[in-house]
Amino acid sequence: MRDVWITTGETPTVYRYIDWLLTVPLLMIEFFLILRAIGSASGGIFWRLLIGTLVMLVPGFLGEAGYIDITVGFVIGMLGWLYILYEIFAGEASKLATQNASSAVQSSYNTMRWIVTIGWAIYPIGYALGYFVYVDDAGQTTAAASQSLNIVYNLADVVNKIAFGLLIWYAATSDSKAH
Repeated sequence: MRDVWITTGETPTVYRYIDWLLTVPLLMIEFFLILRAIGSASGGIFWRLLIGTLVMLVPGFLGEAGYIDITVGFVIGMLGWLYILYEIFAGEASKLATQNASSAVQSSYNTMRWIVTIGWAIYPIGYALGYFVYVDDAGQTTAAASQSLNIVYNLADVVNKIAFGLLIWYAATSDSKAH
């Protein structure tokens, strides 16, 4: 992605979404794996979280790549994110974490939920800056839009991926120390 940005000065949209299509479902599946490790989590949790990530990412890509209206892609992507938030805060996944998990797993699960809520809120800010805020009079995105989008997306990637990795490590080590 860095080479595309340096060479062309353009946002590496395709590469960024390939990265997200690999990593974001894995992050969501970590919720399922934690719940599966503490008991009998249904396959429905896995599929709802996976589908939620696809509903969040695919329309966002289609909007950014110009295949659908930018606003439509943004709105559908936001609905996918809201669905994920519902599942991890009030759905079956949340209920299992509350009822069956050790205190270390509950703590990690709760922190992961807040990362998905607050940390992932950074991405729509980047999308909005890139496609809604920094546009010229003709409705075209500006150089500031591209720069803002890349800075915000990269910041969000660093914060979210590192935070998730540290939390999974914490949950694994804390729970194994307790046993």
